[in-house]
Amino acid sequence: MKNSASVIGMMVSAAVAGSFCEVARADESALFKDSTATLQARNYYFSRDYSGIVGPNKQSKAEEWAQGFILNIKSGYTEGPVGFGVDALGLLGIKLDSSPDRVKTGLLPLHTDGSSADEYGSLAGALKMKVGKTELRVGELQPNLPVLAFSDIRLLPPTYQGASVVSTDIEGLTLNAGQLRSTNLRDSSNDQPMYALINDPINPRRIANITSNRFNYAGADYTFNDKRTTVGIWQAQLKDIYQQRFYNLKHIEPFGSWKLGANLGFYDAQDDGQSKAGSLDNRAFYSLMSAAHGGNTFYVGYQAINGKDGFLRIGDNISPLGNEVPTYEFAAPKERSWQLRDEYNFAAIGLPGLVVGARYLKGDNVNTGRGFEGKDWERDLDIGYVIQSGPFRDVGVRIRNATARSNYRTDIDENRLILSYTIKLF
Repeated sequence: MKNSASVIGMMVSAAVAGSFCEVARADESALFKDSTATLQARNYYFSRDYSGIVGPNKQSKAEEWAQGFILNIKSGYTEGPVGFGVDALGLLGIKLDSSPDRVKTGLLPLHTDGSSADEYGSLAGALKMKVGKTELRVGELQPNLPVLAFSDIRLLPPTYQGASVVSTDIEGLTLNAGQLRSTNLRDSSNDQPMYALINDPINPRRIANITSNRFNYAGADYTFNDKRTTVGIWQAQLKDIYQQRFYNLKHIEPFGSWKLGANLGFYDAQDDGQSKAGSLDNRAFYSLMSAAHGGNTFYVGYQAINGKDGFLRIGDNISPLGNEVPTYEFAAPKERSWQLRDEYNFAAIGLPGLVVGARYLKGDNVNTGRGFEGKDWERDLDIGYVIQSGPFRDVGVRIRNATARSNYRTDIDENRLILSYTIKLF
């Protein structure tokens, strides 16, 4: 683990080095003139109160406060039929407040004595090559895929080490393929093997100690109908643990002054290869319908989990399921769940920068393995505001309050306060 001084030094050095791109703008090479660099400062307070605790962990509260910095440098490409470039990503997290009896928020790494680290960070890069509209990246990656969602929901985002190819040479068609070898989790500065999480009411982490150094994926999305309809098919494999297929349909339909939307998805997963985690069987269907009018967007969602197991994913990440929320997942074996959500953008009434969202989710029919039907519900309130003018222009403030209750798992009351500001370096 790098100390904060060394990581800050590397990040500052990278930012200073980037200033040479300002001089290099006179160079016609797109490698320099298309380069960008940003530094995001993120201040994060996270608090969860637990009650009706189920399971071996009897910690009644998780509460920490930390400051993060995310440096993102992206070059352009050299000129010619084959273009080359390089990207760099610097991450730094600093503890502001914590205690051994309030850890495990996902903001900070843990030491072996149970206390959280004072700081953690990393600096890594990726080489990239482009031919036409096909791009190859090798190195530090942040994929955002239906089979591996980008889970930037804590102080610092997770990263992966491997190679990816994205091609848009055929109009309307996007092809993806890649292999990931290791991961740097959201609260870690060390590369490590990947593991799977399974939504299991009895033992949620029963396969988390089984790891793999190969996550292979391939997918295709085709957009047509004046870009209003997209269909997708994906295949993923966490070698010797599980394999998963995904089928997706998205559509947007104007209806007078309304805009109606549909997002339908189906996952089918089984154990893979040597089946190191044992026999696995999961099928998950979700539907998320939307209706937008003025500043309002209304959502109705339905989700059904089938097979003997709950939903499978790479840990520690969210999934793209329609009823996935950061507190409860509503993806336990046999679970059926509904969602109602409303988001309002106050720009519609002359208050740009302010967005408020509220949602309610309810699940039942859970196979708890304890002789009774599992039920759960969650209510979330999100308020986000980006200051529009003055000395604090572009500073973002986000507040989240969540209440989650269940008859088979621990109840949660959660609050988050996130302040963020992004500086464009060049």
